[in-house]
Formats: sequence, structure tokens, C-alpha cells
Amino acid sequence: MSVKIVDLKANVLDDNNILAENTRKRLKEEKTFLLNLMSAPGSGKTTTLTRLIELLKDEMKIGVMEADIDSDVDAHRIKAAGAESIQLHTGGMCHLDADMTTQGLDSFDSIKFDLIVLENVGNLVCPAEFDTGASKNAMILSVPEGDDKPLKYPLMFQVADVVIINKTDVAPYFDFDLDRARKNIEMRHPGIDIIPICAKTGEGTDKLADWIRTEVKNHNS
Repeated sequence: MSVKIVDLKANVLDDNNILAENTRKRLKEEKTFLLNLMSAPGSGKTTTLTRLIELLKDEMKIGVMEADIDSDVDAHRIKAAGAESIQLHTGGMCHLDADMTTQGLDSFDSIKFDLIVLENVGNLVCPAEFDTGASKNAMILSVPEGDDKPLKYPLMFQVADVVIINKTDVAPYFDFDLDRARKNIEMRHPGIDIIPICAKTGEGTDKLADWIRTEVKNHNS
């Protein structure tokens, strides 16, 4: 006697991918670039964003969707930096999907943005599995996490379009080798852009801002 097996995860991902693609088409038509920013907790996502807002707010309209299980601390930090911000509470879920992202976009009440950043939930596994409909994916690898993270969490580095190596100022105090990190990242995603920065001091963030400027321009051309 056979038993029918239904792969629920496959069905969920299929539905999510359809909605994600529709979201991408919508953003393209609206000339809005959506960057999905992922990382482990404590990597410096919000500090990196405040630095980028300082560099870009005079040349483009920026919105940020802050995703957390609870709290609105980061949304207030983003507003203070000079960008529009909304807080997304995931109700305990460790990632955002395309439907949640769409709800967030609609919550901006038709404000026209050049750049929207989705600061995903701090996690190196779940966010990489779900397409949010973003124009590009970025992930932050912080020095204290170690240069072996690409070997342990391959999907995160495979779906990213750029890897930001943050907290370079503390590299002398950790067993972190930048060349080894580059090699490990390239192993998972050959040819990917890798940008070392220190969000705390601002070092290297000009190069990250240039990367965003180029991507926004290409998205709108």
C-alpha cells in the first residue's frame, strides 16, 4: 500500500518565487532598487546602513524596512540618520519572504524611493532560502564571526551579489585572514564583489556606496 507524500516546503517556495518575480517587475517599473541585506545578528547591519544613508541621502530618496522578531530600536536609528523607515515584526519567523516584503513596500503609502533597503532578520540560514523579490542581495560577514563562515553557510554566500566584510578594525584581535576569507567566499560564489569596510569608522563605506550607485543606475537604465 502506497502513501502519497506532499512536499509542502517545495510548494511554499514555488509560490514564493512567483510572487518574488512579480515584485521585481513592479520595482523595475517603479524605478525603485530594493537591496536585501542579510547577515548574522551583531554583524553591524544597522551601523552600516546609517553610514550609507549619510553618504547617499543627498542624491537619492532612501527607505529602509527593518525586520525583527520584536522591538523597533533599529527603525528609530534609521530615521535619526535621515531615511524613511518602517519596522516589520515577523511574529517569531527567522526570515522574510516575498509576501512580507510586499506588505512592507505597500506600507510606505506610495512614497517614491530610489533605494529601499530591506534589513532582513539576523540569521545565516533561513533568509538565504527565501527570495524576497529584491533587485540584489547583499550579506555582511563580520570579522569576529571568522573567515570560515562561507564554508559553513554556503547558501548565504551563493545567493548574495556582494559580500561586505565588516569590522576590519578588529582583525588584529581575531584569527581572521582577509585573503583566506576571500578565497572561501570565491569558492562558494566565483567572481562575487567583496568589499571590506569598518562601519564604525566609515573606512571603505565609500566603495560600498559606489557599488550601490552603480547598481541603482543599472537597474533604472
